[in-house]
Amino acid sequence: MEDGSYIENLETRLQALEKRVCGGRNTKHVKCSDSMARIHAALGNTANKRERVKILHKKIEDLMKYLDPQFTDHIAIPDAMKLELILAEEEFLLSQAALLEQVSKLQPLLDSSYIRAVPEHTTKLQRLSQIHIRQQDQSETLSEEVKKQFEDYNKMMFLLSKQFSQWDETLRQLEGAKQVKPVE
Repeated sequence: MEDGSYIENLETRLQALEKRVCGGRNTKHVKCSDSMARIHAALGNTANKRERVKILHKKIEDLMKYLDPQFTDHIAIPDAMKLELILAEEEFLLSQAALLEQVSKLQPLLDSSYIRAVPEHTTKLQRLSQIHIRQQDQSETLSEEVKKQFEDYNKMMFLLSKQFSQWDETLRQLEGAKQVKPVE
C-alpha cells in the first residue's frame, strides 16, 4: 500500500471508532493532556483547601521510609548491637579475607595454559574413563571367577579331608581288629 492510502484507511477507521464511542454526537475534539492538566489542578486546589490532606502529603515521605525493608533492620538492631555482631564474627571474617587473598594469589595459576587446555583433553579423558570402566568390569568378572575357583577348591579340600578321615577310621578299625586276635 502507498503511504497516502494507508493513512486515509487509518483515518476512516478512526472516524468509525469515534462514532461508535461517542454515539454519533458532534463533540469538539479535546486534547487529553489539557483535560488531565485541568483535573490535576482541580485535585491540587481541593487538596490544598483541606488540612488533613496537607498533613497526609507531608507524611508521604515518612510512609515511604517506613515501607523500606531496611527500615525494620535499622529500628530493630541498634548500631551498638551491629558492632557487637561484627566483632563476634571477626575471626570468621578474617579467615574469609585470608582465603580470598590466597585465591587472588593463585589466580595466575587458574589463568595458566594448562587450565585453558582442559577442554582439549576432555576427549582423551572420556576415552580413558571408558577404558577404565571396561577394565573395572573385567576385573569384577575375574574376581567372581577367582571366588568361584576358591569355593570349588575349598569344597574339594573339604571332601578330600572327609574321605581321608573315613579311610583313617576304617584303617584304624582294621588295625585294631588285627591286633585283638584271640590266642589259641
